Amino acid sequence: MRSNFILIVIIIVLSSFTVRADYDFYFQNKTLRIDYYHSGNQKEEFYSIDELIEEPLWGGSKTQLVDKFDFGKYKVMVYDTLENKLIYSRGYSSIFAEWIDTKEAKITTKSFQETFCMPFPKKTVRLEFFSRDRKNQWNKKFSYIVDPTNYFIKKEKKSDYPSFVVSGKNKPATQMDIVIIPDGYTASEMEKFHKDCSRFSDLFLKCKPYDNYKSNICIRAIEAPSVESGCDFPGLGIWKNTLVGSSFYTFDSERYLMTYEYKTIRSIAALVPYDQIIILVNTDHYGGGGIYNYYSCCSSDNMYSNYIFTHEFGHAFAGLGDEYYDSDVSVQDFYPLDTEPWEPNLTTLVNFDSKWKKMLDKKTSIPTLITEESKTITGVFEGGGYMKKGVYRPFFDCSMKSIKYDAFCPVCQNAIIEMIEFYAK
Repeated sequence: MRSNFILIVIIIVLSSFTVRADYDFYFQNKTLRIDYYHSGNQKEEFYSIDELIEEPLWGGSKTQLVDKFDFGKYKVMVYDTLENKLIYSRGYSSIFAEWIDTKEAKITTKSFQETFCMPFPKKTVRLEFFSRDRKNQWNKKFSYIVDPTNYFIKKEKKSDYPSFVVSGKNKPATQMDIVIIPDGYTASEMEKFHKDCSRFSDLFLKCKPYDNYKSNICIRAIEAPSVESGCDFPGLGIWKNTLVGSSFYTFDSERYLMTYEYKTIRSIAALVPYDQIIILVNTDHYGGGGIYNYYSCCSSDNMYSNYIFTHEFGHAFAGLGDEYYDSDVSVQDFYPLDTEPWEPNLTTLVNFDSKWKKMLDKKTSIPTLITEESKTITGVFEGGGYMKKGVYRPFFDCSMKSIKYDAFCPVCQNAIIEMIEFYAK
């Protein structure tokens, strides 16, 4: 028995070494950033390369190289060209993915900044860019070869600001790393930014399920001032000169607080190791936004900012979908009812087996009628994803549905835990 136990331990150790050895074989301990433009409308889309940038730090996992979740509207798969082997992949969404579902995208074409970050390769690699269609099928849209010895890969720093650790330890390869970027904080307001970061970090780490994973999370911040305080309100004729150009009225939704200056965001974030980006905007107006593996944005001083911070991070980090269904959104028919959404907390029942079905009590009806008893159980409640009919959510109420801090339902908590553990391996 003892010899069998020793053999099992040896196999586990060797397996772990092999996974890590793959990273060391294929990648250097720094980042390759591919900047490109994503252009199109509701009928077509195009990719065009802008520039390649070498960044000095790699903040991601060195073992979880291939994405296992298959979340997001887009993904990039990276292949070693000699072996034709998949060595890295990530799914993500973007501002462009949301814009193509607006009325404006029916009548015009636009271009948006996007970037893809990966460990810096040691050998030539092929990047394949995929996009989901309305049936959630992946379609290859673009391919690009990267030779890491290409002397046109830029190496200069785009930004240079001080950084500080808000919470956690410096072990980026085995934890989930968050970077907070300020917008609309002037040089004289940096002390306020420090205090705001501490306040939001405390609120975030007290929220379930993050409270049980404090040792797996590091939060850093960049001390980068803006020329002016606040942010843009185009609908009110207010324009401010800020670090990353955060603005309300995104897609003409007054509460949607985002920015289109994605390259600037990435350049500032690159000063520290990071997996997720949060933009903290110096305003007391209600608003924010979050896009999967893109960034999340939150107003600093609204009475509901603790909810906004965790709700929007749920989008950006765990790929959670909105569970509300009011009419104050700009997208049109966001979820086709004959297709299963990719978000882990929404279903059209087309393929409910792939969602939270195993978490249901055998006596729970599908769909689940709203009663006083069912309001406290995991079920299948109609209404979600901005639609009253045909899209279902897992709980009567949740932080992804209502303005409630620290109220993630069991399904959303499970999705968050799986993502934390993915980054922390």
